[in-house]
Amino acid sequence: MTELCVRECMHEGVVSCGSDATLDEVATRIRDANVSAIVVVDGGVATGVISRMDLVNVAFVQPYVRYWRGLVARHFMSAPVVSVRPDAPLAEALEILRTKRIHRLVVTEPGPGGERPVGILSLGDVMRVLGNRPEAKEA
Repeated sequence: MTELCVRECMHEGVVSCGSDATLDEVATRIRDANVSAIVVVDGGVATGVISRMDLVNVAFVQPYVRYWRGLVARHFMSAPVVSVRPDAPLAEALEILRTKRIHRLVVTEPGPGGERPVGILSLGDVMRVLGNRPEAKEA
């Protein structure tokens, strides 16, 4: 069995928003794209992640949000971005997911000014690929 790399499992492309996106804009992007999280970018560089669970957590304080003028994505994103390169071994990515107790990694490549998001690697992506391997079907 050959060792898989992140590129073979990741979902290419990302749904993103700017760090100044409003709570409503973020929720709409997540809903319309039917994704579980979006990447917050500034100048094309990944700066954070906002998941559906982050939005649920914000909903608990919703009665107070109206008093917080100017609440935008940078205020409720998870940062810094936990990322991995496309050519990293899948085992390395899985270890990051396990130790950080998270569900997805932003796949990034270096670019001008920082890490540019090129995809997402989620636990679901990994399970889909591993489940389709010939060894899995023999078991």
